Amino acid sequence: MEWQVWLGIIAIVIGVLALAVAVGAWSQQAWMRRREGRRAVPQSVPAARQIAVVVNPSKLHASGLPAQVRAHCAANGLPEPLWYETTVDDPGKGQARQALDDGADIVIAAGGDGTVRAVAETMVTSDKPMGVLPVGTGNLLARNLELPLTNMDEALDVILAGRTRAIDVGWLRVMEFADTPRNDEHPNQPDHEPDTDREHIFLVIAGLGFDAAMVATADSDLKKKVGWVAYFVAGLSHMQARRMRATLQLDDDPPVDARARSIMVGNCGMLPGGVTLLPDAVLDDGVLDVAAVDVRGGVLGWAQLTLEIAMQGVGVRNELPEKLGRIDHTKARRARIRVPAGEEAQVDGDPLGRAVEVDVRVQPGALLVRAP
Repeated sequence: MEWQVWLGIIAIVIGVLALAVAVGAWSQQAWMRRREGRRAVPQSVPAARQIAVVVNPSKLHASGLPAQVRAHCAANGLPEPLWYETTVDDPGKGQARQALDDGADIVIAAGGDGTVRAVAETMVTSDKPMGVLPVGTGNLLARNLELPLTNMDEALDVILAGRTRAIDVGWLRVMEFADTPRNDEHPNQPDHEPDTDREHIFLVIAGLGFDAAMVATADSDLKKKVGWVAYFVAGLSHMQARRMRATLQLDDDPPVDARARSIMVGNCGMLPGGVTLLPDAVLDDGVLDVAAVDVRGGVLGWAQLTLEIAMQGVGVRNELPEKLGRIDHTKARRARIRVPAGEEAQVDGDPLGRAVEVDVRVQPGALLVRAP
């Protein structure tokens, strides 16, 4: 009977996850309907403005973009757009630099979250804005900027006729990696050697623990078929993992010990499906939101946590002190997290490997973006 019990448990969890996604999707669709009702009619941009596009050619919808962008520029009296394709060796940082050197006034990142991160890493050093065309799986920044996700013409309208907004960026440095080799159980682990000298930019959420383990083990083929749902499927295999022991230091406060499934540091908080993980996070408030996610009590704890995430997305908070599944929120400009046993780390859905200690900081107002 043991396998039947576990089958029932898995069915319950999947059902709860489906409820969370449905509630989140409903709230996001309602918001989109409200926003569409007040969206301004696009105005033409000055003819002197030069658009450049850094595109990830591997993305499913990227093949038709050149003609669409050219037509949109021509309709607005703009010159022929500059075009640059990312490569395995350079996911967008060098291409963005070349676009700026070639005289671009706006550099558009057309790809997934990895492409957006790479382009943003160059753009933080410039006084030019970045645009986003969401053609990836998660499209995390696009969601949090309230950009159109399915209509490229509307997304281009925002880039050409929207406003320029200065937003914060986060930076994560892995201070110490766990001494564990890459293996087949973590197919998405980076192929490069661990680098403790490099800071990794993130625009949405960085994390240690359960969330990063989902990213590291998500099936690439399944992602192509069902998108971000593949992360939830990967998460099922990590639900029985032990809670991690962590030491967390925020700004100049004394370090505190914690037990958690994940510790996440976010610049904004909306995830795919309209799920809001960090309801108080704001893109331009100069601070990062820190969330310690913990679950006890097995499947009941996970069910409670999932419902709590779904309900906080529609503005309902559960303030009961004793909960099997809980998220504790706070804010800081800098966070140092140490996990002696080592845990998976990620930035905006890109796995970094198993880390023992990370240092995270905010750079306020560092990135100019085109937004509604």
